[in-house]
Amino acid sequence: MTLKLVLLSVLLVWNLVILSVYGLDKHKAIQHKRRISEKSLLLQTIIFGGIGAFLGGRLFRHKINKWYFKFCWLSGIVIDVVLLYLILTKLSD
Repeated sequence: MTLKLVLLSVLLVWNLVILSVYGLDKHKAIQHKRRISEKSLLLQTIIFGGIGAFLGGRLFRHKINKWYFKFCWLSGIVIDVVLLYLILTKLSD
C-alpha cells in the first residue's frame, strides 16, 4: 500500500467519523441526552474533517444556523481540499 493511498484513506475515514459524530450528536439532541460539546465538534471539524462535518450538518440538519459552525465547515473544507491537492500532486505512487 502506497503512502498516497494510506493518506487518502485516513482523510476519508476521518471525514466519515466526523459525519457519524454529527449524526450521534443530533440523535442525542432528539433523545434529550447528554450532548457532545460544541467545542469538541468544532475542533474535530477543523482537524481535517470539514467535508464530513458539512455533510453531517446538512444531512442531519444539525448546527446549520450557527455562523461559527458555517465558518469552521468552510475552513475545514479548505484544509481538506489543500490536503487532497498535496496528497494527489506532491506524492509519487
